[in-house]
Amino acid sequence: MRIISGNLKGKKILTPKDEFTRPLKDLTKESIFNIIKHSKLLDIKLENSNILDLFSGVGSFGLECLSRGALTVTFLENYKGVLPVLKKNIDNLKLENYSKIIERNIFETNTLKLLDNKFEIIFIDPPYKEKKLSNLLHTIIELKLLKKNGIIIMHRHKKEEDVFPDNFNIILKKCYGISKVIFGTAI
Repeated sequence: MRIISGNLKGKKILTPKDEFTRPLKDLTKESIFNIIKHSKLLDIKLENSNILDLFSGVGSFGLECLSRGALTVTFLENYKGVLPVLKKNIDNLKLENYSKIIERNIFETNTLKLLDNKFEIIFIDPPYKEKKLSNLLHTIIELKLLKKNGIIIMHRHKKEEDVFPDNFNIILKKCYGISKVIFGTAI
């Protein structure tokens, strides 16, 4: 796995050796960034943005954002099997000054309250079987973690039928193989 574009293009991203982590495939990642850059449905600029990468795994999405000009990325991950790989990727790419890692369970009551920033892009890539996304979206919107005109991007299994809160507006859905990507915003 590699960085696709930007000032770190071609740099290697390490992946874990276990079966519990599902890194974002390059084709899907490239499609997401093409939509961010070129879609007339979104009013967002990646450059100089603050990014929140939830269920960040090895950091593939957030690291790609930094390579493409994002200002900062906050990675939220608690799986001990992938945290050393995430830290090594940030270190190898010399992105420590632009990255923050929060090692907590996202569903613990006060985890999202620890965030002292608002974000232009929030990327959510939970395990495919995760069923508590509606609660998570509700908390993100309630805490006003998304800046005005900001977007939430979710990576899910294409057969997963998530229920979204009323104050979440789906802008676009795209399928890639067995996965789908949902772009939305708070209303």
